[in-house]
Amino acid sequence: MTPGNNGASTPEDDDPFGYLYEDGQANGATPPGGGGGYGYPGSVNRVRAVGERRNGPQQGGQAAYGQQAPTAQYGQPPQAYGQQIPQQPQAYGQPHANYAAPETVPGGAPTTRHSPVGDGGGRGRGSNGPNTKGLLIGAIAVLAAVVIGISVAMLSSDSGDDAKAAGTDASSTPSTSQSASPSESAGDQPAAELPKADAKVLNLAGATTASDIKGAKADGGVYVTNFNQVGASVTWSVSGIPESGKYTLYTGYSVPGKDATATLTINGTASDTPVGLDNYGKAAEGDYEKGWTQTYNYVQLNKGTNTIKISCEQGNQCDVLLDQLWLVNGWVDS
Repeated sequence: MTPGNNGASTPEDDDPFGYLYEDGQANGATPPGGGGGYGYPGSVNRVRAVGERRNGPQQGGQAAYGQQAPTAQYGQPPQAYGQQIPQQPQAYGQPHANYAAPETVPGGAPTTRHSPVGDGGGRGRGSNGPNTKGLLIGAIAVLAAVVIGISVAMLSSDSGDDAKAAGTDASSTPSTSQSASPSESAGDQPAAELPKADAKVLNLAGATTASDIKGAKADGGVYVTNFNQVGASVTWSVSGIPESGKYTLYTGYSVPGKDATATLTINGTASDTPVGLDNYGKAAEGDYEKGWTQTYNYVQLNKGTNTIKISCEQGNQCDVLLDQLWLVNGWVDS
């Protein structure tokens, strides 16, 4: 191909070594250095003098053949063709000369600021919100206090119900009586609330009163004697019982150093349990003055007036002096 019939040469016709071939020589190809074009006649001459500045900067690296040579920086001598432009050392932390962050470019992506991991103030990881951990602990403490309060209230209610149930069961128990040794303080309890009878106000049958032997606690030291015979009895018609239920009957007496017994009758019904008149005072035989003591029986009374009778019946040992009778609410063990 020649410039005459094909117009201006195209880059693919620009062969610098065309003068070496026969067809190139026939077409007038000349070696370099002879002036004019390089290679084929009319070829595009792209040869540049070494060090010639090219349009458009190229940072670093070596220009390939046919490409623009690297451009020397301002104020520095031109670099030889094919040499690399030395890279300037970059200070740590400083932006690179050929790099610009997206947020610095107009229309670039907006910057995003990340919150720190924890703030050292007890808040959650990566959160600047309220102290939810503290609020959770407080809520748990309040809930625990409420649960404890409800449990205590329920236990108290159950205890009260059990006590009421026990009282109901006890009140439904049939009348019974019991005789046992009393404590020394038992005689001081009952007089204040319920009636108390001295020997001289009791109704006597086959027995008499006297005051010869000392130690009786009844008014004037009066006591019931001559009780040691079948059919002898003392009867107490007691009024003012506040309600039907359980009561404890106390009997003050003296025995001459030996045990005795008597029969207890409440409102006409004899009890299966006798009045136990034991020698709790440890008196010597025949010593009534040292034998004063007391005993008790469990009884069931009606509201209002009741009749209490102590008598010497067949099978009883009745050598005893009687001075007082009194009542206590409930069945006490003393």
